[in-house]
Amino acid sequence: MSILVDADTTFIVQGITGREAVNLTRECLDYGAGAKIVGGVTPGRKGREVHGVPVFDTVAQAVEHHGTPIKGSVVTVPPAFTKDAVFEAIENGIELVVIVTERIPRADVAEMVELATLRGARIIGPNCLGIIVPDVIKMGGIGGPAKDAAKSYKPGAIGVISRSGGMTTEMSSTLSAAGLGISTAVSIGGDAIIGSTYAELMPLFEADDQTQGIVIYTEPGGRMEAELARWVTENDSRLPVVAFMAGRFMDEMPGMSFGHAGTIVEGKEDTATEKIARLAEAGITVAEEISQIPEIIKGKIEERQGAAA
Repeated sequence: MSILVDADTTFIVQGITGREAVNLTRECLDYGAGAKIVGGVTPGRKGREVHGVPVFDTVAQAVEHHGTPIKGSVVTVPPAFTKDAVFEAIENGIELVVIVTERIPRADVAEMVELATLRGARIIGPNCLGIIVPDVIKMGGIGGPAKDAAKSYKPGAIGVISRSGGMTTEMSSTLSAAGLGISTAVSIGGDAIIGSTYAELMPLFEADDQTQGIVIYTEPGGRMEAELARWVTENDSRLPVVAFMAGRFMDEMPGMSFGHAGTIVEGKEDTATEKIARLAEAGITVAEEISQIPEIIKGKIEERQGAAA
């Protein structure tokens, strides 16, 4: 099994004629059995094709052409137009929106997340690389070209959730090389406001029989780790969780941030030290190095299985 997407998932690419989107479309079509990209949207470009994918002026036209509801959309339009694109997708029945675009104003992101909640849709991102189910489908630029993604992502039992797109692949590659493999990997985005947090994705992994453990990549800034720790504790999760915390040095350099827009430490609770302590209280081990993750998660899985026997 998997979460969010599978071999039958249909999706469109909004902004498909842009250079990044053209490459992303090719990567998705080439991976696994080939993604079911049923259309692309770029206003004023109706009638064109991108790697055989028909282009439309609007999402409504793409849905009408397909004839049945379309599950998802990958949004790659410029920041100033992202909110309109996401609203258009959701209002035309799109249930899963992966937003690749970065530097979107926070107010716009908040409005997009609110509309998704009202309509029963889910947003992944913004500023993310998307979702991948090894050897089946990838939705977004995650893993890069198909041949590279195939090397880093092997089918297996570990769910991966990461604020960093690059580290999603780094951790997945390490798990794959250790023979554990990946059930589904999700790059959730590094911005301060995102559509789906660790805690919001946990119920999906919890319900997935294939997934036996979770690995997350996290950073200083924000309160997502506190939400995750609370969810794991309150729901008595069956899944062992291992985390890797980047940016520990920031605790010694107040006021400094790096990389993602969400790594702004606004108080003591946002520091790496506090987050590690909170995760530990919930039974979540924080690895010192990425290379340690496979051994730790394997040990935790065996421990849980032994206790259940």
